[in-house]
Amino acid sequence: MKERFDTLSATCSKATTRLYSTSFSLGIYFLNKELRQPIYAIYGFVRLADEIVDSFHDYDKASLLAELRQECFEAIRRGISLNPVLNSFQQTVNKYHIKHELIDQFLKSMEMDLEQRRYTPDQYDLYVLGSAQVVGLMCLQVFTGGDEETYMRLKNPAMKLGSAFQKVNFLRDLKADYQDLSRAYFPGIDLSNFSNNDKAEIEKEIREEFNEALTGIRLLPRSSRKGVYLAFVYYKKLFHKITKTTADKVMYGRIRVSNSHKFILMFDSLLRHKLNAL
Repeated sequence: MKERFDTLSATCSKATTRLYSTSFSLGIYFLNKELRQPIYAIYGFVRLADEIVDSFHDYDKASLLAELRQECFEAIRRGISLNPVLNSFQQTVNKYHIKHELIDQFLKSMEMDLEQRRYTPDQYDLYVLGSAQVVGLMCLQVFTGGDEETYMRLKNPAMKLGSAFQKVNFLRDLKADYQDLSRAYFPGIDLSNFSNNDKAEIEKEIREEFNEALTGIRLLPRSSRKGVYLAFVYYKKLFHKITKTTADKVMYGRIRVSNSHKFILMFDSLLRHKLNAL
């Protein structure tokens, strides 16, 4: 029965999320039950593409990414894929009417990672749009359940949240991106001479995006607000640790929040949510 394969597909997307991200996994767990699997499916698909461009160095990345693009849209059209992660993703896309242009924009950003090494301001904005902001919009489509008015009202904050998350990731992964992958996402900044002033300028932009994102989180339906707020709290704490770290240490290390600290943040954020003190 196909239901058994669909269960396998859902399990694969969930396992992918749990393997790669403790923060998102815990955030998803605190969504209403019916929302968890669709968000696992989105994360699983995003992770597939990300792994191709970031990890598969001994393989033809361009061909693999082109095949993923073709198989993704074919799965959406047919309503099935033998790739369990794509099968799970296509179900979410078709059920929640996720716009195909959002998926296309995401894949275009992944394609930029195949060749782009230094980014102009316009390229940087385009990359963040595709790699992070449209992912936030895919999730928002699930959270709003087809309510177009609510979707449009929360669209900009959702994009700001995705952007803030991505830019925190850029700072956290600065060493790996620059030294291992020869990528420099931040335009106009010489990472061979990364300074505290450079870091402060980036942090100012991220701080403003977090503030805008929080206004949208407060307006989310209760079914998704708690889980999204928890992910927000985790990333805000990571960002706070980065702001307290000098540029040279950020450049040559990797800042992280321990799992034990994440659980402390979890209980604090759940209490704040219960008291409506977001």
